[in-house]
Amino acid sequence: MLKATKLTLAVLINAAIISPTFASEQSEAKGFVEDAEGSVLFRNGYVNRDKKHGNTNDTSSWAQSAIVNIDSGFTQGVVGFGVGVVGDGSFKIGKNKHAGNQMIPIDDQGDAYDHWARGGANVKARFSNTTVRYGTQVLDLPVLASNTGRMVPEYFEGTLITSHEIKDLELVAGKFTKDQMSDQISTDADANGNGLDRAIIWGAKYKFDDQLSASYYGLDSKNALERHYINANYKLPLANKSSLTFDFSGYHTEWDKDATTYSSSIGNADVEGRKNNIWALSGTYNQGPHSVMLAYQQNTGNTGYDYGQNADGFQSIYLPNSYMSDFIGNREKSAQLQYNLDASAYGVPGLNWTSAYVYGWNIHTGAETNAKEREFFNQVKYTMQSGFAKDASLRVRYSHYRASDAYQSNAYIGDTNEWRLFLDIPVKFF
Repeated sequence: MLKATKLTLAVLINAAIISPTFASEQSEAKGFVEDAEGSVLFRNGYVNRDKKHGNTNDTSSWAQSAIVNIDSGFTQGVVGFGVGVVGDGSFKIGKNKHAGNQMIPIDDQGDAYDHWARGGANVKARFSNTTVRYGTQVLDLPVLASNTGRMVPEYFEGTLITSHEIKDLELVAGKFTKDQMSDQISTDADANGNGLDRAIIWGAKYKFDDQLSASYYGLDSKNALERHYINANYKLPLANKSSLTFDFSGYHTEWDKDATTYSSSIGNADVEGRKNNIWALSGTYNQGPHSVMLAYQQNTGNTGYDYGQNADGFQSIYLPNSYMSDFIGNREKSAQLQYNLDASAYGVPGLNWTSAYVYGWNIHTGAETNAKEREFFNQVKYTMQSGFAKDASLRVRYSHYRASDAYQSNAYIGDTNEWRLFLDIPVKFF
């Protein structure tokens, strides 16, 4: 595994040495202050999970947060330097006696914190079109992705190298040693962290042309797992400004022998040499404001897909059948029908509506070999297009989820009606 990482680093170094055939990012740097960007996102968020199975307790969380992101420009010269700061401050609204859902930190007595703050700084350097950043970061990689679907983001601490030395090719490599989940005040330096020891990542993404792109990413998380991800996306233009997009993506995961995983809830976690393959194929037809997607997703191996509890990011599931449930049970097959409407064509710019139905079957739980689950997902989002509240958005999401008794007894989500309401108000400093 480390050989692949060393190879990626070698490619990054060689690419940086070769003179690019297009203007470099560093040669166009305006300065430390001149290119600086700063913003704060004020977020009011509410998540309610109404449990419908057995004696499982409902969870409900409501809070207000301010998420700050300040990033300097690069100094001018052959090598540019800069700094960045990410962080958040939050307080709960109401008593939140049944808080959960990774929204609000919980103390040792099981009570929600009244208020809390987190964050950190990072430093960066750039040569030509290659950037190295060290410190606290929000990641968006298929094998190591920060959870951004709650009040505040998940933070990772470590080093990330990103290179664009070759046109239309992005190479990445990095090493991360701490993980602070969205509802954690502590990090992996503390007993209540997410268990990240050392995660090494590498990958590449290439755009062949305006229609075809492909990517590959790898992860080696010490004492947890080894994971590989591939993706290919092809967009076929059709008549009357319509298009048909095909997307293939998949993961291959192998767990370390003594890894503590969440897999016991989604398959057979006691098998020696736990492995999982999960892949998905989708086709999306777009005609003006309307989009319809059909997707098929399938698991193979001796356990279900797993993420979050393996120190590999709480959002590292870049597959189409992922809503409240991710349809990741052992040997599970699932199919989806999704419809999306951009209402700007009907005189309401900024309004977007998505509905989807996903049905999963063939889940092996140990007690049953054909457990099932299904989810009906709906989301409406409105973004202000102008005025003093430009870019402010309100997102209302509802999921209706049901599963076989055998799957619920394995402690997965369980029958649930879920509401999520998020009001986001971004403010740009500079």
